[in-house]
Parts: sequence; C-alpha cells; structure tokens
Amino acid sequence: MVNFDDKRNFYRMLLNSEVNLTIIDDEINSKFVATCRDLSATGIAIEMSHPLELGTRLKAKVESANSAVQSLDVTGKVVRVEEESTDLYLVGVSIDDID
Repeated sequence: MVNFDDKRNFYRMLLNSEVNLTIIDDEINSKFVATCRDLSATGIAIEMSHPLELGTRLKAKVESANSAVQSLDVTGKVVRVEEESTDLYLVGVSIDDID
C-alpha cells in the first residue's frame, strides 16, 4: 500500500462508466443503472439521481469496453452519501467482495 497525495492507501482510478446496480434486499432486489465516477481496490464512487441509505447492501457491475478485460463485479455497502446538486448524489460504496 502506497500513500498518495490524497492520503489514500490505494490509487483511485477515475472513470465515467455505466454501472448496473442491484440492491440486495430480502423482499425485492431493485435494479437500476447509474454512473461509476471512480473506483479503487476498496471502494467505488457512484453518481445517481437519488440517495441510498447508509448501510444499504448492493451489487455493482461495470462492463468492460475491451473483450480482453473482464467486467468488474463487486458486492459492498453504502458508507457515504453526498448531495452534489439537485437530483445528483455521490454514493460511496465500500467493497466487501469481488467476483
């Protein structure tokens, strides 16, 4: 682990990619599409039009634009929600598992 200028332990890769989200729920697994802003080895930042509650468990899949690179499938929980503007929220997800 290297300490970068922004005081993170892992490098954060900037993206602007579609991410397919599934909220893990006992009753209904809600699915929707959002934008992956960036990701690292331990987290993913997602832009969306509505907030999610802290602690919400979800699955996220970022498709690869290159057939030689595997898609990213992760499971995690919401650890941060920031309202950036009207109908634009930045949701921070801590990654628990990578498939």
